[in-house]
Amino acid sequence: MVWTALSSVLDASVLPTPLTVGDRLWSALQSGELLHHLGITLRRVLVSFALAMALGTLLGVWMGRSRLVNAVLDPLLVLFLNLPALVTIILLYVWFGLIEVAAVMAVVINKVPSVAVTLREGARSLDPKLEQMARVYRFDRRQWLLDLWLPQLFPYLMAATRGGLSLIWKIVLVVELLGRSDGIGFQLHLAFQVFDVAGILAYSLAFIAVVQLIELAILQPLERRAGAWRTAGVAHA
Repeated sequence: MVWTALSSVLDASVLPTPLTVGDRLWSALQSGELLHHLGITLRRVLVSFALAMALGTLLGVWMGRSRLVNAVLDPLLVLFLNLPALVTIILLYVWFGLIEVAAVMAVVINKVPSVAVTLREGARSLDPKLEQMARVYRFDRRQWLLDLWLPQLFPYLMAATRGGLSLIWKIVLVVELLGRSDGIGFQLHLAFQVFDVAGILAYSLAFIAVVQLIELAILQPLERRAGAWRTAGVAHA
């Protein structure tokens, strides 16, 4: 209602009506253009997210478990935490060219530090008494990981996952806008060049809808189910 009211006051080229944006969204969906570019963006997000979570988790746990490693790597971690994503993207495109590998690397480099910081705190919070018990009962590596560490690290993994997705979505769009020839970011760039506000809003809303769907259909059920698993895992340990 607010959107419709503002559209009636402002110029249509500045803020198109919801109906206009809906028509544009439906046209892009029917032509297959929307699904094509959305699929490409989601693929980049998935690959970047998986790599960033894996590398960041390993780095964070390593730093949290070793004072020497933390002392050596902490200055670099702080440096990359404060390095603007735009600078990283531009440098990688200049060094490697406008290729897919450079695009994914730019996203991963920007996300790994924040994952590492979160998991470092999780590794520092591991209960030493539970680890002493695991040594007494001679836990194997699988038991150490599944029954001891993962239940305790789960809240930190979920925090890194939520923060990671919210950041990676945004960085991927910038990466596509600056140097790719497909994806939602590229479509936003084309719409911006011709001042197509309806196109910008249509692709943005479609992207936001997919993000919300992933949150409701995957992350929240996973959090509820794994929360119960975490409690059972600690009790079992």
